Order: sequence, then C-alpha cells, then structure tokens
Amino acid sequence: MLEPCETPLWDRYDVAMLDLDGVVYIGPDAVPGAPEHLGKASAAGMHLAYVTNNAARPPAVVAEHLVELGIPVDAADVVNSAQAAATMLSERLSDGSPVFVIGGEGLFVALEEATLRPVQAIDEEPVAVVSGYHPDLAWRTVIDGAILVRRGLPWVATNTDLTVPTPQGPGPGNGVIVDAVARFAEREPVVAGKPKPPLFEETLRRVGGEHPLVVGDRLDTDIEGAVSTGYDSLLVMTGVTGLEQLVRARADRRPTYLSADLAGLGRPHPVPDVDGDRVTLGGWTATVDGDDLRVEGDGETDDWWRVVAVAAWRHLDATDRPVDVDAVTAPSSVAPGR
Repeated sequence: MLEPCETPLWDRYDVAMLDLDGVVYIGPDAVPGAPEHLGKASAAGMHLAYVTNNAARPPAVVAEHLVELGIPVDAADVVNSAQAAATMLSERLSDGSPVFVIGGEGLFVALEEATLRPVQAIDEEPVAVVSGYHPDLAWRTVIDGAILVRRGLPWVATNTDLTVPTPQGPGPGNGVIVDAVARFAEREPVVAGKPKPPLFEETLRRVGGEHPLVVGDRLDTDIEGAVSTGYDSLLVMTGVTGLEQLVRARADRRPTYLSADLAGLGRPHPVPDVDGDRVTLGGWTATVDGDDLRVEGDGETDDWWRVVAVAAWRHLDATDRPVDVDAVTAPSSVAPGR
C-alpha cells in the first residue's frame, strides 16, 4: 500500500527521476503547473533528472524543448533509453565496434558517445544490433536488422512500449517493431528501458545521488520499473493512468506515493486510516459494497486519490477482483489539491 512521508518529498529524496510525457509535458505543451512545481523542487535542493524511454531524440534536443517550456535544464540531466542501451553494448564490445541500428538519430548519438560505430548496412559487418523507436524508420532497415538478429547477433532493445503518443492519439511504438523482429528471428532482446532496471541505473550513474525517487504517470513502465529496481516512486495522475487503471494495479505496479500532479513533490504524504471496510483521509471516506466502490466527503484531490487507491487495492488483494467504479465521480470535479 501507500507509505507515509511527514515532510515534502524533496526533503527526503535528493534526486527525482522524472518521466516526461504525461508528467512534465503532453505533446508540445507543459502539463499545467509543471514548470512552477519543478522550479520549486530545484530551489529546494532536489536534483531533477528527466528520464525517457523515447530513443528517437538526443538529450540535447529534449533539453531544448524543456527550456522552451520554461524548465531550465542541462542536456546532461536528460537520460534516455538509447544511452542505457549503448552502455550495455559498450560493456561487452570493444571501442569502434560496428552496431546495426534499427532506429534513428537518438541511437546514433548514444552509440557514438559510447565509442561504438552505428551502421545501417549489413556489409559493414556489424557485431550487434540495437533497436529503438524513430518516426521515419525505413522498413528496409527493419528487414536487415531482423536478418542479423536471426543470425544470432547480440540484440538490445531500448524499450518494448507498445504505444507512442502522437497529436492524433496513441500510435504503434517500438514494442511493435521489437515484436515483429522477435517473431521472425525466434529470439527475444535484452531490454534497456523501463520497466527494466538499466535505464534507472544509467540515470543514477550519470547524475549522481543516494536517495532517488522515480516520478511517472504509467504503472507498467515508471512504477513497475521503480519496483523492480528497488526505488521509491511517485505516481502523478496527469498522464495515461486513470481511475480504471489505478484500481487494477497489482503489487508490482503500486507506487510508494500518489498525488494529482507534480505539486506532490513539495508536500507531505499522509496515508489513509483503515477501519474495517472504511478507508478515510482528509475528509474523504471510501468503501466497497460488494464490488462497487463508493467515495463520500470533501477535501483535497490528493487525498481523494489515496483513499480510492487503498480501498481498491485492499479489495483486489482480498477477492482477486477489481472494484467497479461506475458510481465514482471523476477527480476533475473534486476540489483541487491545496
């Protein structure tokens, strides 16, 4: 279940590993309030690292976007799955080794930084394959890379995300290409990105810190990755996780803390009281009648999410059935957190 923190999180943790899309920005625009919340966290002494599974854009390009949104950041504080994949390969290959890239610029930059040579031709005699999302990926490149994987070359995938955000809604992500190559080659890759530990470990190696906090909006990448790596986590409700997903979260996808948005970095985190089938906090009471979740009261948005989560997870653990949320009012109509 959720854990308490009597101080603002930025007093307990020295580095925040922040996911980007759905946490800091949505598409080209900042999540409302995110620049201000991050500015306060930085001023309080928390080191902010921006951690993304997206291997398409080099860190410098991501940092430029963040600066345009009013978030001062150095490129060294942006860490992506391409860098984690390149580190994994550099640990087993000699300097200058040719690596076939099923991907684009982000992987080229990361491999060169790791003193490896990115190529996209079989006659360059690559000794390994790395794959990552890129919107302009040529199918010929996928075919050649898959042939090399089938031949048995070491293969690292930056991530296995099935979707990628687009202005028109979710589109097929790197996981779709990985699945196609794996089915053809009858092999599975080693994965560098979330929810696997290498990307988090790469981030800590690059930015330093002793007490990291993973901050994300996805249960299946950010939170599961934090759990598998042994890091504490904060789930914010500004991205893809909604009520339906939250109440179905199993133990390996449950965050340490929960808040409506990044303002949660600067607040204490109380936990609900449990008395029989009643879960209460800050004016809210959640109960489960049969499988139906009920929430009554008034108060802050953060506390609403906390009572809902605890009540739902207790029911899921006891019955192996998720609660029914049809009678629950969405948090958008609950008074904003103060």
